[in-house]
Amino acid sequence: MDIATIIGLLAGSGLILGSILMGGGGIGPFIDIPSAMITVGGAFSALLINFPMSNLLQLVGVVRKCFTTTVPSSEQVIAMFSRFASVARRDGLLALENEMDDVTDDFLRRGLELVIGGGSKEEISTVLEIEMDYIQQRHTTGKKILDGLAAAAPAFGMIGTLIGLVQMLRTLDDPSQIGGGMAIALLTTLYGAVVANLFCLPLAGKLESRNQEEMMVKDLMKTGLCLLIDGQAPSVLQERLAAFLSASRRNATSTATETAA
Repeated sequence: MDIATIIGLLAGSGLILGSILMGGGGIGPFIDIPSAMITVGGAFSALLINFPMSNLLQLVGVVRKCFTTTVPSSEQVIAMFSRFASVARRDGLLALENEMDDVTDDFLRRGLELVIGGGSKEEISTVLEIEMDYIQQRHTTGKKILDGLAAAAPAFGMIGTLIGLVQMLRTLDDPSQIGGGMAIALLTTLYGAVVANLFCLPLAGKLESRNQEEMMVKDLMKTGLCLLIDGQAPSVLQERLAAFLSASRRNATSTATETAA
């Protein structure tokens, strides 16, 4: 689980709720069903118009990446490929089939199957790049949906504000109706701002960060698989793959390797 995302959402929600409760009026005045219908319902209605249903149904799975950390670190991948290279040089590429049980990443498993099956570097690169393009396209679509929801929620909050103002102005001669109109006018704006700035925009940003991290690791895997086909020594393979790391992480990896040796 990604603790940072969970902590951020809980902290943001807690601070807003806490400030409301500290005001002394309780949370009751901030709950209004018509306001929620206009803001949240209107925003999702706009998404239904803007995106195909198939994309919206995939949104839950894409957003789940904001809360789950399934991408292995680059250091873990490099260490894994160093072990693969040792096995391949000692027993041949077919011996990598015995290592498949330890591989949980579907992308890497598919690449190893191609390597074991005798695929060429060009064939493996083409197949894996197509899969990477599809994954990136799915993530990009998910981010667009979240960005669209972040844009629509405040807009419908403003629509609710206008509706509330119209209702209030039409009932100025009846003071008992002014409160309801003002509630819709103010709460729809509040709901729209909270949905956009506490949920949608941060999740869209986290999804973009997740996508960049996953693409880098998958590119690292693709490069490692091609180096396995070339029959590179473990030390050479590790040095080549270390180019994907920053200078500090590269030095830390080298130090850990020397210590283990």
